[in-house]
Amino acid sequence: MHDILVLYYSHRGSVRALAERIARGIESVPGAHARLRTVPRVSAVCEAAENAVPDSGPPYVEPADLDECIGLALGSPVRFGNMAAPMKYFWDGTIAAWQNGTLVGKPACAFTSSGSQHGGNESTLLSMALPLIHHGMLVMGLPFTEPDLGHTRDGGTPYGASHVAGANGNPVLSEDESRLAFAQGKRLANIALKLSRP
Repeated sequence: MHDILVLYYSHRGSVRALAERIARGIESVPGAHARLRTVPRVSAVCEAAENAVPDSGPPYVEPADLDECIGLALGSPVRFGNMAAPMKYFWDGTIAAWQNGTLVGKPACAFTSSGSQHGGNESTLLSMALPLIHHGMLVMGLPFTEPDLGHTRDGGTPYGASHVAGANGNPVLSEDESRLAFAQGKRLANIALKLSRP
């Protein structure tokens, strides 16, 4: 089995729901295994620190996760058209992986969730692509051969899977959003397995 890292930060559960659906898409491909990981919250108080292990959900990401994966799905909620601070903080600390070329040539995709239909999903997906490009990853989106892209009234963009949670932060994915997230995971797994063959 080849591991594909599904790395996300979720504040209210929407991005986690997308991550879990992307993981199912990955694991629908024989030979692919989804490795779910998250990042700790950041605090403006210097003395504050998160526990070494999260209270629930997947463990925090470690450098070995980047080394061992053959592909990466990256998720964050929208924060004013950008990725959330905990995810940005994580990527700012990956200089050693960048210097070593740990992620060079591996495929990657991004996914996100916002509170409104035009809440910054596409710009957030593009902002998450930037560190991936700097790491030499091969960034992929969702092609319009995915029929749900043409008629979704919720989330879903050619830049990656997305969810519109609404003002109350509803983490339940619509049918279109669920199918697009699954398709993105499946597509990532298929490409990652092709690229990992000698």
